[in-house]
Amino acid sequence: MRAVVSDDKAGLRLDRYLVDEGFVPSRAIGQKWIKSGAVRVNDAAVKASHSLEQGDVVEIDDTPPVPPSTLIAEDIPLDIAYEDDDLLIVRKPAGLVVHPGAGVATGTLANALLYRLQAAAPFADPMRPGIVHRLDRDTSGLLVVAKNPACQAKLGKMIQDRQVTREYLAIAWGGGDEAGTIDLPIGRSHADRTKMAVVPEGRRAVTHYERIEPFRFASLLRVRLETGRTHQIRVHFSHMNHPVFGDETYGGGASAVRGVHPNLKRPALIALKCIDRQALHAARLAFSHPMTGEPIDCEDPVPADFGGLLVALRADRDGIS
Repeated sequence: MRAVVSDDKAGLRLDRYLVDEGFVPSRAIGQKWIKSGAVRVNDAAVKASHSLEQGDVVEIDDTPPVPPSTLIAEDIPLDIAYEDDDLLIVRKPAGLVVHPGAGVATGTLANALLYRLQAAAPFADPMRPGIVHRLDRDTSGLLVVAKNPACQAKLGKMIQDRQVTREYLAIAWGGGDEAGTIDLPIGRSHADRTKMAVVPEGRRAVTHYERIEPFRFASLLRVRLETGRTHQIRVHFSHMNHPVFGDETYGGGASAVRGVHPNLKRPALIALKCIDRQALHAARLAFSHPMTGEPIDCEDPVPADFGGLLVALRADRDGIS
């Protein structure tokens, strides 16, 4: 593969250029290719941070290195909301891990996709076949997956360029503003490295929200991600003292009841028993098809546990015993 750097791409880092031009789905993969010597600029090996100039010739080996994979193909049933020749949209249930990590090697969405996409050309990262974004284990909802490397690279760039609308439904403790934007950087927590937090040196994270239904001690929110940082919604609302309902990791579990008016503590505890995870659901994905340009707009109703929580909150608010 060969490309000549255009004027509008001058100044980009080499690894970012590879993503922007659709050669790789992520900068991490691009950096591995560059480090292995599979990518050259003007016939010379350079670093991933190399700043490109207009007219530079970027060459990529036709068979760049593929990292070794320990992923096992597993015949795990998937609930498919949409599918065509290039991509599919999965309804991910709460409890399903997206890809192996932290001691989880099997039973993930990646294992299921490897089985389903065995006939596809090899992906740049065989540990994440077709995956371009993720949902937390206990977050339910829609997740788009590429069925071939070309679509994966284009989808990855679309997400990076914020061309994919990702809307969530969340139940958060308290009331808060009717609508707003949280623009606060997120990085590893200084106090607990297993968690994320709002930290000055973190990466920019932007979350838009609106309240669509109030309850006595919680609110149903529609949330739209502008960026996609790890645990972004959960961290942002926790930082604003409105943690996601049921989120034990970020203060939305039983400890949140301490901040509720004494008269509301009992119904709050009853509501918490309706769900054993964070009340967060990826409800909508909308984007232009990366290969055909056709509009795709997919919505997913909330699952039973989320719906049961809503029933309990409405019954408490409306005085229904």
